[in-house]
Amino acid sequence: MHKENSSPKNPQKIGIITNVLKTALSLWLRSQVSQISQLEVEIQASDRQLLSGRISGVSIFANHAIYQGLHLTQILLKAENIRINIGAVLKGQPLRLLETVPVVGELILKEEDLKASLSSELLSTALNDLLLKLLPEHSPNSKPTAWQKISLANQNLVVSGIHTDVTNPTTIEMSLSLELLSPHELQLSQIQIKQGTAMLTEGNQGHYLDLGSDVDIQELTLIPGKLVCRGGIKVNP
Repeated sequence: MHKENSSPKNPQKIGIITNVLKTALSLWLRSQVSQISQLEVEIQASDRQLLSGRISGVSIFANHAIYQGLHLTQILLKAENIRINIGAVLKGQPLRLLETVPVVGELILKEEDLKASLSSELLSTALNDLLLKLLPEHSPNSKPTAWQKISLANQNLVVSGIHTDVTNPTTIEMSLSLELLSPHELQLSQIQIKQGTAMLTEGNQGHYLDLGSDVDIQELTLIPGKLVCRGGIKVNP
């Protein structure tokens, strides 16, 4: 009798906790972005794990999210072995990670979304830092380039904008081939940088970008109109 009475209660109880966690996780994810058009969250966890604040797995699917000015076309993420502040969540407080979480997934960026991201501080600063790395003699005292256009081809990226110096604004165009050298390193080659009609640099010499040990990229594909990235990253509390 005891088993018959308790069995229907557990699924209901855990269903409530799961719904609370889904809501809390959705709210936390939405708090990380300024805009999102679609968000789906799936939680995989046993009753014991949920009640102890451990989640064995979470799957997240999102469309057209904006994170710190970056327009992300589509995101599919999966994470395992997550520890959260379950006691606080059940009291209606915000969800918080208690440990670093390895996340794997896929990110798709369409060309029009990359163009819309050019005004973001994250992308514009990264491109200006890259320009200085590729062209160290480029005047460090001049104003940063205002990037305006970007196009994608087969493993090739072309970005252009307006460079403003003290006297004369000119166009800058940077073209390069981008390949994955290791899970956290990118190799840049076939680099061409033009200012106005003058070619500032041209050659196949290799340059490398280290993205850090928290990054684990397994695939980086540039095709006309789209960038696809698959791999993992560590999300810190």
